[in-house]
Amino acid sequence: MISGVAAQLLAVLDQRVAVARELDALLDEYPLAEILTSMPGVGARTAVALLLTLGDGSTFATAGHLAAYAGLAPVTRQSGRTIRGERQPRRGNRGLKSALYLSAFASLKDPTSRAYYDRKRAEGKNHSAALLCLARRRTDVLFAMVRDRRPYQQPAPEPRPDTADSTPAA
Repeated sequence: MISGVAAQLLAVLDQRVAVARELDALLDEYPLAEILTSMPGVGARTAVALLLTLGDGSTFATAGHLAAYAGLAPVTRQSGRTIRGERQPRRGNRGLKSALYLSAFASLKDPTSRAYYDRKRAEGKNHSAALLCLARRRTDVLFAMVRDRRPYQQPAPEPRPDTADSTPAA
């Protein structure tokens, strides 16, 4: 019985490898795939999840619309004249939100993403909240990349205030 289950497991693993190859081949043919995968943290699986939602890029008018659809944009709780602040929405496309969240987690090796994440942690946000903030920010970048049809470009480093020109004036 164990050998039968092991044979089935090997067959499923072989099918998974074959499907991954087919998916990579299809992804290589799509024009936006190279643009999406140029961003740190976006691999083939995330690119497929994004392409299923974005299509050719004309589906959403703004990056805010995309973030709201993914469930990454905060919503204000209000009833009548009472406004109770913002919270994370419980709605949205869970698959897209998951893909963006995992992409943000994978991008923590990138210095720009790590700096933003660390800044949010310093503001007092917990790990999950800081990752959601990073995912929301990356949504803006992804939207601009698809809209402009340009691959990801590493932003120029910001000058640090402690390394500014500290030569005394004469």
